[in-house]
Formats: sequence, structure tokens, C-alpha cells
Amino acid sequence: MTVDPDIQEVTQNVEPPKVAPHRSHDPSNNMKRTDPFQFGSRYLEKGDDVFEFNAWDHVEPDDEFKAFAETQYARQRETRLSDFDRNRFNNDPAKWWDLFYKNNTANFFKDRKWLRQEFPILAEVTQKNAGPQVVLEVGAGAGNTAFPLLANNENEHLKVHACDFSKYAVKVMRESELYNEKYMTADVWDAAGVPGENGDSLPPGLTEGSVDVVILIFIFSALAPNQWDSAIRNIYRLLKPGGRVLFRDYGRGDLAQVRFKKGRYMAENFYIRGDGTRVYFFDKDQLVDMWGTWSAENGLQIPIGDENPTEQASEPVEEPSAEVKQLARDTGAFEVLNMGVDRRLIVNRGTKQKMYRCWMQGNFQKRGGPEDKAATESTQ
Repeated sequence: MTVDPDIQEVTQNVEPPKVAPHRSHDPSNNMKRTDPFQFGSRYLEKGDDVFEFNAWDHVEPDDEFKAFAETQYARQRETRLSDFDRNRFNNDPAKWWDLFYKNNTANFFKDRKWLRQEFPILAEVTQKNAGPQVVLEVGAGAGNTAFPLLANNENEHLKVHACDFSKYAVKVMRESELYNEKYMTADVWDAAGVPGENGDSLPPGLTEGSVDVVILIFIFSALAPNQWDSAIRNIYRLLKPGGRVLFRDYGRGDLAQVRFKKGRYMAENFYIRGDGTRVYFFDKDQLVDMWGTWSAENGLQIPIGDENPTEQASEPVEEPSAEVKQLARDTGAFEVLNMGVDRRLIVNRGTKQKMYRCWMQGNFQKRGGPEDKAATESTQ
């Protein structure tokens, strides 16, 4: 039988219907994505059984959870830490992180295998022909990023600097069987340090404009708001023009924030955990303003909240106009390449409980690189 050529062409081009990843019951489908800021593809849709899976992506908290969260925040504010305790936790944060690592020696290493997918540039710098590349992991802890990065490295010219302000964490990294001095160094460094009489505020072995990539995974949340400006300045000084900042941290409304009991509230969205370490919960617009408007001349150009957590709550800050924000972004030292919100609904299928997680993920670039120069020349 002869088949009509037009019909044959159509049937050959027709693709079979694709089952949505979250209905396929094939977990591997949920990991295959080309956009790092997509954050997953298991969508919860009308009519779905929320307890079919342990987790769902991109789920906004429902009204019931939002109301519960606001009630929790109000209770937290009623039992703000005393001035004595706020000073005790803020004056020497490294002390509390040292205790944390000493108490969790056997279980605080987390292999961040997901980083190369979330931040493809980490795969690029480890390629065989990538050439000289300097990567700085800030707040390296047990080498959660540095060691997995080296495990996949094929670049003979890669150098990873892993820094933490906990002496104990640095000691653990240096004693690890994964520590390779050919490609990695581990040092004590306070990312929010300021130049003093005894030296500079940059990490040992690094100079201004020497770093290609800075990794900040759950680092800024451990700083007090009044330290953010110094930390950004140090990162700016370290980066080469065109250098990248890879950022991931806690988002506002995360289950961890909502669960805080009385006596843990230091300032708005800023808390002390039971082990004495600090944690801040960010908002997307806040981070865009923070990184998009910071300049070497003026520092943080836009108020970003309660910047003095050692005193009583400050008066509300007037929101700058859209024009003021745009002007600040135009003169800012960093370009915000991506800023996303990674939301997950976690469910306990046994107890039928729903829990919301929220993380912020950003990709920032120091201005002045080849891309900026090319764009400037094209407009002249």
C-alpha cells in the first residue's frame, strides 16, 4: 500500500506524549534540567495527592501556613534576647562555630554533589583545558564544596582556597585524606574582617584581583547585618574583573525560621540557634538590592533592614523609590546575573504533616570584565 507522502511526513514528526516528570514515578527525570535556576520539576497541581511524594518543587506556602508563621514571628519578637546575650553571641562568633565542629566531627561533612548542576561554572573551571583558575570557598567548614570540586577536577592549573573563621574546621580540612596541597589550601579567615594594624583583611595567599570564583553557601546568614558591607567589600577586592559570586542561603519563611522558640530572636529575621551559631533569613528583593547596588565608593547604597542587632529594634526604614534603586544598580559594582527562590514542600506521609523550605540562590558578576568592555564599546 502506498502511503501519502504528506501523511508520512506528519506521522514521522509527531512525538509521543510525554508524561510530566512528577507523574512518571522516575526520580531521574526530576534531575534533568538545562536551567540551573529551575530548581526542580516535580510540580504540585490541582487534583494531585500531596502525600504521593516526600517533596514537591515551587510550592508557595498556603494561607494556613502563612498565618501560622506570622503568629510564630509575633511570639518570637516578644522574647527578644537580652543585650548581654546578643553581645555574647556577636562578639566572638568563631567560638560558637568551633564548638559546633568539635561536637559534630563525625557528621558535618556534606558532599554537595548538586553544586555543579546549580552552578555550571564550577564544572567549567575543572575542565582539562580551563587554564589557571582560582576558586575561593568562604566558610568552607569541612570542605563541603572544595573536596567534591577536586574530586571532579581535570584542570592541572586549578587552585582552591578553602577558608573558614573556625580554627577547628580548618584543622579538620587539613587533616583529611582528601586534602591535596597541590590544588588546595585551607586557612582561617573572617570574611567580614576589616584592615587593622596587624595586616590586611584578605585571606592568606590571596591578593586583590586574584580570584575567579567566590563560593558563598550559607555564609551571609551567619553574619550580622552590620557585617554584610565589609564582607562584600572583601569579596569585591579579591575578585578579578568579570569574576563570579555563587550564592545560596536561607530564605524568609523557611521552616527553620518558623520553628524558632522563645529566646532565640536577635533582630528581625535574625536568630541564635541552640548551639550558639547565628542565622539570618533573606528576601529575594533584599539580596538583589544588596548585591546590585553595592559600590566600592559608597558601600551599601540602599537600607536593607535592621543593621544593628545589638540594640532594640530600629525604626522602619523608608523604602527608596524605583528611580533611586535603578540609579544605584546602574552604578553598582556587581551585576545580578540570576536571583532565584528555591521553594520546596516537604511532607511526612506517615503523620500527614506539611513543611515548607525556602532557599535563595544568586549568581553575581563583578563589573569590568570583557563582557562589560565589549558592551561599552558597542554603545560608543
